[in-house]
Amino acid sequence: MLPLPGLFNFHYVFSHRFRGGLWCFAPSGLAAKINQGVAWNCFQWRVAAERGIKYLFHCKDMEPNEQTGTTVTPETPQPLRRELRSWGRDLVIALSLAIVIIIFFYQPVKVEGTSMTPLISDQERIFINKFVYRFEPIERGDVVVFWYPLDRSKSFIKRVVGLPEDMVEIRDGQVYLNGKALAEPYVPPESADLGTLAPMRVPKGEYFVMGDHRTSSNDSRIFGPVPRKFIYGKAVFAYWPVDHFGSIPIFAEAER
Repeated sequence: MLPLPGLFNFHYVFSHRFRGGLWCFAPSGLAAKINQGVAWNCFQWRVAAERGIKYLFHCKDMEPNEQTGTTVTPETPQPLRRELRSWGRDLVIALSLAIVIIIFFYQPVKVEGTSMTPLISDQERIFINKFVYRFEPIERGDVVVFWYPLDRSKSFIKRVVGLPEDMVEIRDGQVYLNGKALAEPYVPPESADLGTLAPMRVPKGEYFVMGDHRTSSNDSRIFGPVPRKFIYGKAVFAYWPVDHFGSIPIFAEAER
């Protein structure tokens, strides 16, 4: 029989134990030792064959290093502990950033009262931006949060109607700024107030604020304009209840 190239070939092996010979597919060196009189039983044949197969597959899985000529085994997977440590580190960083943003930029607040309905309802949860007015001025139409001028332990939320040095007047519920009627689409007809306010000029550095629900709002018509230093945030986002989820719309200045 012609020999086959490689580690394994067909050999005729004679066994003294079984008093006979047989052709087998076995390693060349192994067959030579058997023919020299070494007694191999069937179990030992199976173990030898398994070791040979494992050796072949082990050689196949190993990758040669082109630079050094050495053999490099495949890299083992990253341990689970290292993965958990990495996830934990990322979670701590994310929570830290969220805390910094909430403390220095945004603050969750709960609104109590109906002075800003239907835009903001009683017991609604919103976020206010505490940093925005460091970079931009307060605009007419902004919904702001401020310390109540008569009791700084309380906070109010209202809409800015009059800017510093504006002339504000109310006739039968219609607001006039500098002699022109102010369009207020955010005030529902059923919430309008038919009251009157004599013309007054807003002092420099102060703002005239009013609630959208005019008949149930305690605002600048009663306690006067609010100093700039008392205003500490702008309402920007509602998150509860879910049907109010989203940014709080700001109405552009409109005079007619």
